[in-house]
Amino acid sequence: MSIPYRNFRLKVDELKSTFGEVKGLDISVGYIVEEWEEPPGPTPFPSIATLRTWDHILLNRYKPLYLPYCDLCCLCTYGRCDLSRGKRGSCGLSLSEQQSRLVTLVCAIGASTHASHARELLERLKIRHGEDTPIDLGGEVYVEMPITRLVTGVKPRTLRDLEIVLDYVEKQIVQTLASVHTGQEGDWIDYESKVLHLGMLDHVAMEVADVVQIVSLGMPKADPEAPLVHLGIGAIDITKPVILVIGHNVLPSAAIIDYLESLGIRDKVEVCGLCCTAHDITRYEKKRAKIIGPMSWELRFIRTGIPDVIIIDEQCIYTNLLEEVRKINAVLIATTDKAMRGLPDRTYADPDTVVEELVSGKISGAVIFSEEQTAEVAVKTALKLAPMRIKYKWGLLSKDQIIEYAKKCSRCRNCERNCPQNLPISTAMTIAAKGDISALAILYRRCFACRRCEYDCPRGIPILSLILASAKETMGEEIYKCRVGRGAIQDTEIRAVGRDIVLGTIPGVVAFVGCANWPDGAQDVAKMAREFASRRYIVVASGCSAMAIAMFKNEEGKTPYEEFSGAFEAGGIVNVGSCIANAHISGAVIKIANIFAKLPLRANYAEIADYILNRVGAVGVAWGAMSQKAAAIASGFWRLGVPVIVGPHGLKYRRMLLGDRDKDENWHVYDAMTGERIYGGPAPEHLFYAAESFEEAMVMIPKLCIRPADTPQGRAIKLTNYISLYKRFYGNDKLPPDIHYFIRTEADIPITYKDEVMTYLKEVGWKEKPVTPNPTLLKEVIEKYKMRRKGIKI
Repeated sequence: MSIPYRNFRLKVDELKSTFGEVKGLDISVGYIVEEWEEPPGPTPFPSIATLRTWDHILLNRYKPLYLPYCDLCCLCTYGRCDLSRGKRGSCGLSLSEQQSRLVTLVCAIGASTHASHARELLERLKIRHGEDTPIDLGGEVYVEMPITRLVTGVKPRTLRDLEIVLDYVEKQIVQTLASVHTGQEGDWIDYESKVLHLGMLDHVAMEVADVVQIVSLGMPKADPEAPLVHLGIGAIDITKPVILVIGHNVLPSAAIIDYLESLGIRDKVEVCGLCCTAHDITRYEKKRAKIIGPMSWELRFIRTGIPDVIIIDEQCIYTNLLEEVRKINAVLIATTDKAMRGLPDRTYADPDTVVEELVSGKISGAVIFSEEQTAEVAVKTALKLAPMRIKYKWGLLSKDQIIEYAKKCSRCRNCERNCPQNLPISTAMTIAAKGDISALAILYRRCFACRRCEYDCPRGIPILSLILASAKETMGEEIYKCRVGRGAIQDTEIRAVGRDIVLGTIPGVVAFVGCANWPDGAQDVAKMAREFASRRYIVVASGCSAMAIAMFKNEEGKTPYEEFSGAFEAGGIVNVGSCIANAHISGAVIKIANIFAKLPLRANYAEIADYILNRVGAVGVAWGAMSQKAAAIASGFWRLGVPVIVGPHGLKYRRMLLGDRDKDENWHVYDAMTGERIYGGPAPEHLFYAAESFEEAMVMIPKLCIRPADTPQGRAIKLTNYISLYKRFYGNDKLPPDIHYFIRTEADIPITYKDEVMTYLKEVGWKEKPVTPNPTLLKEVIEKYKMRRKGIKI
């Protein structure tokens, strides 16, 4: 069994004793136990098989519904293998097993990306700040790094202590990825178990990454009143040189800000960001840095011609960005070996020489691996290049140019067939050709700039540029306020709300996470967040979804971050930060079980996950999920017992995890106090669900917050939200047709709808069902209850 450790080193120049004489003794010990309050738990550093029993419990209740892109396998040279109509491939895999294999591969990519990010931050910041930098997340956070403690059993105190944690994560990712090789795993349920394992590892890696940058870079420490910053293209002062940073690793961007400060010219240069680096530069510098928007706004902003120097680090960056940069006569600097984009390496060149190469156009960009060198080159280049690029700023097409391009359209509709949003591009072109560009401008809100329309246009029309130019006025007015990512949730906040979440009197925690592949624009995410905050749910957000929440203004011109509290409380909207800050959301759910319920945290994964599944009404909403990272993040929530809803594009992840409410045997739980096996109801009904519309998601969110342990008062509150939203979107004269599954006794029925519900219950032949405040799916939990009642310390 692996154990927590701290490095220990003994050096002795000379030692004389009765046993002899020793010179130059140097002893290093890597693994030494450091005990903490809790006794060791049952599953420290779990391997693939350690939590397999828990995974199978989940997967036998929430069976995969496979949605394959195609029924072929092309991963080895025995293929292509036709897996349709029950056939198997040359290696023996069926179509279901192949889909689970692909999901395993996708999640391995996502988890390895976060682990690599964490490793890079840890190694670089250890050198810069020292490996003895303490892990301090603020005076009100005493349970630091709950995921790491839960999974590994390690209670990290310094950056040095995180080495063994990342070593474990990296080894397990490699071990799990190996199962995808031809002739390895051969059963869908064990592939799906590996998916859950990768998700768990992903959350550990995210927690390490974000904690490292919080404690090393002075980011907010669980601050519910983190400041508000500007978001939007209209917030950028184009009279200044503009440095745009894109990606997820904040270190090069932080170095740029530091360099500007050292020169005393920070207020003379705009530093703005896209995607998660944008969140993290505002967490690093809370006054001047600005957020442009999510990944889907990359090409929007670049085609305006506003940025002079573009810095890319890692993840979610358009891979042919250099082509776009060249069109606006800007320059590109790549800063990681994970994304070098064919650029020349200028890491060891003289900075002034590199600046001259870039400004003169001798090279369009460079790879520079040193953050300090990147900062110097970026700033000097921006200062020289900006005056030369004035004509490119807001250099979008004129109305006359838009009309002329529209006249070239042959109405072949290739653009529409290739548009993932099904936008009516041809219709808008027809209208624009007659002089009215408003129909093109309307497309702006839903377009996420994938350029597939342009790639498939036989006439070479720059369709995205037409849409952007038509919406120039709208773009210029995009100025919003976004709360800076606060990081962890305070222990005191958990204590204040834990009881009400478990009892159901706070109806749920709704986490808006994931990417910018929204089916109908960013404002849908903001509308969801406002609705549930108004209904006294606790709303948390991260990444692109946290940006989307800012992109809405109420009648008073306030964004949701100005309208609602930033505390983890009923009616609050909490921005935890970038993608890696998702760990604070899963960490908060874990802390409810640990701090409120007083369950042991240390290496006690299955019991904590069982508690969350049955008692903590939390649901994730990845409305624009797109990436492999998003898949890994979601699978980490599933293993903890937190369901996730995705938007219609989420169907492309190839499978859902759905419960069957009509199979009563799937919904039995144990009463932990008596050991009796009873019907607990379909709660939560699904673990991974794709909603096909905004309306469906709005109704599914409150339903998936229902838990077997709800008190009658809590269940009535949750059903009030479920029924009222169903009536709003599906007709005021209708009740949800499945409402009887969630009513155990008459005490569960909301007073507002009691007469209507009672009438319906009589029609469907409803009967009362048992209620238990202590549901569990684990027999070992029953034994622990017995021991606790006898006063035996566990």
